[in-house]
Amino acid sequence: MNKQIRSSLLLLITAIIWGVAFVAQDVGMDYWSPFAFNGIRNFIGAAVLLPFIFIRDRSLGVNAKGWNDKNLLVGGVLCGIALCSATCFQQYGIQLSDSSAGKAGFITAFYIVLVPIAGVFIKKRCPITAYIAAAIAAVGLYILCIPASVAFEIEFADILVFICALIFTVQILLVDYYSPKVDGVKLACIQFLTSAVISTLGAFVTNSFTVVFNIEAWIPILYAGILSSGVAYTLQIIGQKHLNPTVASIIMSLEACVSVIAAWIILKDTMNEREILGCVIMFAAILLAQVPTKDSN
Repeated sequence: MNKQIRSSLLLLITAIIWGVAFVAQDVGMDYWSPFAFNGIRNFIGAAVLLPFIFIRDRSLGVNAKGWNDKNLLVGGVLCGIALCSATCFQQYGIQLSDSSAGKAGFITAFYIVLVPIAGVFIKKRCPITAYIAAAIAAVGLYILCIPASVAFEIEFADILVFICALIFTVQILLVDYYSPKVDGVKLACIQFLTSAVISTLGAFVTNSFTVVFNIEAWIPILYAGILSSGVAYTLQIIGQKHLNPTVASIIMSLEACVSVIAAWIILKDTMNEREILGCVIMFAAILLAQVPTKDSN
């Protein structure tokens, strides 16, 4: 299996985990504030990775100095700031919105268009098929997330979610820049710790940090912490090492499809013909993005 196919599969797994995490986040917001939820989930994500890093480094004979890498520290902190900012803007935008969660999902995943646009300015070229696939995926995402009966009007909450999409674009490009230079798992760990510290401070500043002693409250946060943060964001960093960021963003945008399917299976929501069509179009865009071309990075 070549590196690009393996990376694509890792990002597909990432999208599946993130898609199911929408259900966990939806349930979790019944018990936690956005800052508290993000802080705890990212501390859990870091805690999951630290033993793995310790055991792996010890077996490979790597000492603690492996953390003293400027690219690793700077990259981890920058990715963490971007991750924290994006998720907080997203959560507060969803809370303030009177519209459907699908609308917020569409605006959030708009990074599939923003990433290739940003790539032009930073001279990160990609095949023409990737640009076409991004446009097709955006159409599929709109059909999937926005009901035909809903008028697409811009609210203040939508602006917050769009800022989230902008910041996620930055996070994807930061990962693209730093992941080939450093240990991906350690980069993810520092990213989580940075995001956790900032989110926790935000919770205390806004007086919204509470600890809930309820098993129903901890199930979604454990899923978000262990799988969505600890596993999926780490797979994102590893998977992006060998893929153009535009192609990576298209694959990761499948989280929108998975979230609809997960809600159908777990929450017993229904999928209508429009949502199924949107999923099909997005899957077609993924396949187009995987068409072999000459490397244009």
